[in-house]
Amino acid sequence: MEIVVDENNLKAAGAQPLEDGRCGLRINEWEIESRKRSILNSSSLLEWEQKLGTSHMPEMIFGNSSLILKHLSTGTVIHFNAFDALSGWKKEALPPVEVPAAAKWKFRSKPFQQVILDYDYTFTTPYCGSGTIETHPEPEIGGVPKETDSLHWEDCKEEIDLVALTVKEPILFYDEVILYEDELADNGVSLLTVKVRVMPSCWFLLLRFWLRVDGVLMRLRDTRIHCVFRDNESPIILRETCWREGSFDALSSKGYPSDAASYNDPSIVGQRLPVVMRKTQKLVLPGHP
Repeated sequence: MEIVVDENNLKAAGAQPLEDGRCGLRINEWEIESRKRSILNSSSLLEWEQKLGTSHMPEMIFGNSSLILKHLSTGTVIHFNAFDALSGWKKEALPPVEVPAAAKWKFRSKPFQQVILDYDYTFTTPYCGSGTIETHPEPEIGGVPKETDSLHWEDCKEEIDLVALTVKEPILFYDEVILYEDELADNGVSLLTVKVRVMPSCWFLLLRFWLRVDGVLMRLRDTRIHCVFRDNESPIILRETCWREGSFDALSSKGYPSDAASYNDPSIVGQRLPVVMRKTQKLVLPGHP
């Protein structure tokens, strides 16, 4: 969606755009920046394959794209990038989804040469973001960044107040960053994106892995993070992870359409898929109990 930011709203919120042509802003001790770059070139792709120990990669990897949220006073950095996400895919190593048109899939790489699908070709990832406590220059995002999650997330019973997020507030910054995408040989979609929006009272982001294997399966893994600004106090940062999954047959048995064309919007699909796992965590900032 296109967001037109009013400079008066920025000033009223005490926010400032980032310098040097960077995309983002600084507000309430947070520096929020999105970086959207082109897909990996062949040499970088080879380097990633060697680091990850695989020759299987999504069709489009935006390896130098990222979203970075930095809390300046504590050095806390929450960031999102494709390499860490694919590291999660490789470690989880789900079994490949069985598809009816198996013969088509076996000829995916080279015509007339059979390829046995013995890996998770959907690139499903349990990735919920990366984190560091910065005491030196910011974590490398371009090239091959080092996967890390040194932040202290605690399980909690609190929930993100989604109703409060519907209260009309000016949007000071909004962006969506694609991390990787694959069309599954024209048999569906596998897509990992992260969106962020910043308001005078908070920032909110959604990291979403969306999978549709046509006629077989849909999978939605969402991570929402909400940070509420507080004057002279540590911000409240909650992370909710929700995984949903269901088959086309199961949805059809409940009276929903069975054709893939009816399932292009993951936000609508998510309301129909059963929950596999859900949890909420709170981020404990350094020096704050």
